[in-house]
Amino acid sequence: MLYINGLIVTMNAKREIIKDGALLVQGNRLVEVGKTATLQQQYPDEATYNLENKMVIPGLINTHVHLAQALLRGCGDDCELIQWLCETVWVLQGTMTTQEAYGSARLCIAEMLKSGTTCFLEAMCADRYGFDGFAKAVEECGIRGCLASIVMDEGRYASQSAWSMHPGLVETREQSLLGTLDKYQKWHGKADDRIHVWFGARTPPGVSTDLIKEMTAISRERGIRITMHCAEVQADQIHYRQKHDMSPAEFCQDVGLLGDKSVLVHMIWLDESDYKLLAETGTHVSHNPSSNSKLASGVAPIPKLLDAKVNVSLGTDGGPSSNSYDMIREMNLAAKIHKAVSCDPVTMPAETVLEMATINGAKALGLDHEIGSLEKGKKADFAVLDFKSKLHTTPNPNPISTLIYTATGGEVETVVVDGRMVVEKGKLLTMDEEQVMEDARQYAEALYARAGVKGQPKWPIV
Repeated sequence: MLYINGLIVTMNAKREIIKDGALLVQGNRLVEVGKTATLQQQYPDEATYNLENKMVIPGLINTHVHLAQALLRGCGDDCELIQWLCETVWVLQGTMTTQEAYGSARLCIAEMLKSGTTCFLEAMCADRYGFDGFAKAVEECGIRGCLASIVMDEGRYASQSAWSMHPGLVETREQSLLGTLDKYQKWHGKADDRIHVWFGARTPPGVSTDLIKEMTAISRERGIRITMHCAEVQADQIHYRQKHDMSPAEFCQDVGLLGDKSVLVHMIWLDESDYKLLAETGTHVSHNPSSNSKLASGVAPIPKLLDAKVNVSLGTDGGPSSNSYDMIREMNLAAKIHKAVSCDPVTMPAETVLEMATINGAKALGLDHEIGSLEKGKKADFAVLDFKSKLHTTPNPNPISTLIYTATGGEVETVVVDGRMVVEKGKLLTMDEEQVMEDARQYAEALYARAGVKGQPKWPIV
């Protein structure tokens, strides 16, 4: 298919934007990227798809997702993180069935696809969710997914032992670490290489130091990538200092977590010395401003990390922490929040944030040779956005500004993943959207009732 007449934001090394641009897709690859007139002349017999001067961007890459939490959207609002986890989120997740988790994954993936996300990193797939169901959802829905399976051996969190995990979420070394190796053997590279399997370590002390070291040794030996929540709340920083007399990054270095195969998530409560350590080791950071803002965890020092040459990507986190899996909304906040806290309007320009959501995300996942930009030879993952028919995106003199500061995922019209059209003119092609929502409503109602959690407004319903 020759996609013609688009405004193509390539994200190539020169960051070129091609007016009247075209993309030639053969199989799952971009065979040519250039001007429409040139490509139509070179390939006169190729079937065409008219993009009608709409904006084309590389598929967005969400580097921190909780698939099982889509069913939990709107629960535990207006609580701080520890209370939110212990009283609501873990209670629901600890009683979730594999069928409910599969339905949640489909709901989450549907939302991501329709808002332009073509690749994601699932942070912690608990054994009780059913890893096979998550992988099946990725395979069926056509998205590209990196699925991190939990590694843990203790049911605690942060610096106080009173903060205990729900028993339904506690796993042993054999169940988690060795189970992940089985899942890697079964699923890594499947679905035409759209499924990758990662280690998803719990935050210490939910995972012991010995088990982290065992996991990182296997990672180095077998090339399995790692993601972990780190320094999300001040209690994390206190834990590393009190228990290990180290900063967050120093601890991660000591146990082998730092390196170019690791994505550390949140990274708010850092010491100044941590920036250099992260940069020198090539460790990637996933920034989640909506979740961090809603849970009042703090604002990550992203401008300082970028100045230190740390690769920073972007993530939405989960349904109850940010309430949305829309990466365009996430880009909006990422561009604004650092201006507010620094009182510097030049901080975090729109172009930098788009890099975080595309090519930086691809680097974080080790996939920048395949995705993250629209270039000849790369995988055909892209999204088409319609700014011309919407009041709030008119006028549109600077499409990058419009994308970051004005648009939402609702402007995404067409999405292609691995050369296959999965959304066309706003319609999901790989799922029955109405059925996905109906299933999710039924699963959520049953889950809340079984867990004894009320998801009602604080005001009386009469």
